[in-house]
Amino acid sequence: MTPDHYNLMNGELPEKAQSGNIWRLSIAQALAGANSIVVYATGAIVGDILAPSPMLVTLPISIFVVGMAACILPVGAIARRHGRRAAFLTGTGAGILAGLLAMFAVIWGEFWLFCLATFFGGSYAAVVLSFRFAATDGVAQQWRARALSLVMAGGVAAGVVGPQLVTFTMDLWPSHMFAATFLVQAVVAFASTFILLGVKLPMPTAEEIAGGRPLKVIVRQPSFVAAAICGAVSYMLMNFLMTAAPLAMHHVGHSQASANLGLQWHVIAMYAPSFFTGSLISRFGAGRVATVGLALTGLSALVGLGGMDVAHFWASLILLGVGWNFGFLGASALVLECHRPEEKTRVQSLNDFIVFGLMAVGSFSSGGLLSAYGWNTVLWVSFVPLAISALALALGMTRSKDSAISSR
Repeated sequence: MTPDHYNLMNGELPEKAQSGNIWRLSIAQALAGANSIVVYATGAIVGDILAPSPMLVTLPISIFVVGMAACILPVGAIARRHGRRAAFLTGTGAGILAGLLAMFAVIWGEFWLFCLATFFGGSYAAVVLSFRFAATDGVAQQWRARALSLVMAGGVAAGVVGPQLVTFTMDLWPSHMFAATFLVQAVVAFASTFILLGVKLPMPTAEEIAGGRPLKVIVRQPSFVAAAICGAVSYMLMNFLMTAAPLAMHHVGHSQASANLGLQWHVIAMYAPSFFTGSLISRFGAGRVATVGLALTGLSALVGLGGMDVAHFWASLILLGVGWNFGFLGASALVLECHRPEEKTRVQSLNDFIVFGLMAVGSFSSGGLLSAYGWNTVLWVSFVPLAISALALALGMTRSKDSAISSR
């Protein structure tokens, strides 16, 4: 029996299979997270060297986000028809290609080839984010939030490995800064392939292939609207600020090592709370945890406005990471409440498409805002989507509660 043909018992995988999946997906999350950090840490710097215009320096990171948005629905279709593992392996292939193309782009000095590399890197990142939903397949409902958050906790290792990978490899090829980094990035993606081969998930059922209810019915649910907006804003603002921060530090004279260390602590802050976020969601509810996440993101912007020294950048990035964790995982847990089992891949893919689409808007705008108006303007602008998301979450939670009461 192949892993993708694992039988469900009473709708659940055997406990050993559940545990094995969580461990493998967590490790794969760590390896793949390191790849994403490489792009975020180097993308604006390489763009600054290769871009034909200062307004395009963060375009590679924006293209990375476009790759996420463009590929999530096709990858969801692959998962729905051929199983999640097939989608995972497609993603690692894109990750290997991303590292190799980026290496050649740096060697040849080709800006647009580097943008193509980050597009494939975004495709890989989109697949990796589906790990959190895959961890809930075949898991009892009361444990799904914890399974989701434990897989995301694998990003803690990524927060350590990714920036250090950049620091120790960026000058190994002195004539081509970061070329060795991107080669190692491809090797790490290749290694994650073997981890994912052992994931044991059920193949899609006929009902799941059919897709369940029409999407227009599902997206009208107040809880889905709230989840999609909250998840999108949480991720957009994290990307919006993290994209600009390394370049802003560079502009005010801070070292690349300081920027790398700031990103390291930021990514650790993104994923370390995952060890207990699932428990908080189970105890207080996904909506409340997401609300705290939005508040912490706002606090990170306020700290950033307090000064331009290294400590302010680092503190802002750490708060931004924790805010993302609570906001994004809270929103993801809300998504799990919005679909039937046979609808999961369609609804989850649609949610992530919305998230990544809005991320692209934030990523494209951050570079231009930073170049034209400076770091403080980038921070002030972030309060607008925060306010919209907080309002949507409050309305969605209220309407869902009213619907639940009226249905009794």
